[in-house]
Amino acid sequence: RRYGSNVEGMVGTATPIHVDIWSDVVCPWCYIGKRRFERAVELLAGEVEIEYVFRAYQLDPTASMGKSQPVAEAYAKKFGGPDRARAIIERVTSVAAEEGLEFRLDRALRANTLLAHRLLWLAEQPDSPAPQPALKERLLQAYFHDGLDIGDPEMLATCSAEIGFDREAVVAFLDSDAGLRQVRAEIEQAIDYGITGVPAFVINGRWSIPGAQDTDTFVNVLRKLKDSIIVESAPVCEDDICDA
Repeated sequence: RRYGSNVEGMVGTATPIHVDIWSDVVCPWCYIGKRRFERAVELLAGEVEIEYVFRAYQLDPTASMGKSQPVAEAYAKKFGGPDRARAIIERVTSVAAEEGLEFRLDRALRANTLLAHRLLWLAEQPDSPAPQPALKERLLQAYFHDGLDIGDPEMLATCSAEIGFDREAVVAFLDSDAGLRQVRAEIEQAIDYGITGVPAFVINGRWSIPGAQDTDTFVNVLRKLKDSIIVESAPVCEDDICDA
């Protein structure tokens, strides 16, 4: 399944722009970047055909499964003390507010995100009862605003049920190994692409937009890429043999 711009009424048959978005559900810039990117997609509706899917990336793959800790403590340990952690939290909270997002990192719980990524993989499958972006949004909200433990399978099942999933089916899915190989493959693919930080927006497997760019930057870059794709896919002649 792919999600993106509404292309109703578009003129011509330009090749769609496909965007793979590597991100983590405990990454503040990923939430901010998601909001900015999706706003750009909305602004380009009818002009640029865009489809996108979220891919797995773990900022802390060594985090213990089944355990969580206040994000302020995790930041203090990672970034050099409480003062530095407080400054980081204040900055991202302020930037998020400019995008209409209310961060409550004072109650956020840092946890391993592997289960969340497996659930997001499930939401990408053709028979998913809810779109992947909706689940991504709910999990980000659960972490950044609601103070929920996104490493807890029961909590993940509850959040997914809120947007249309069958709760018991999600519990059973998370209790299995389904999707684990595919999620690990997405993480490995990020390494192959040279991605060392998120969010990272990979266009048609060829171009990359790094970080939580502002909406105007996304709009401008996607427009330019649309034009380059149209040029690259135009008919050509080689040795007197021409494309139809």
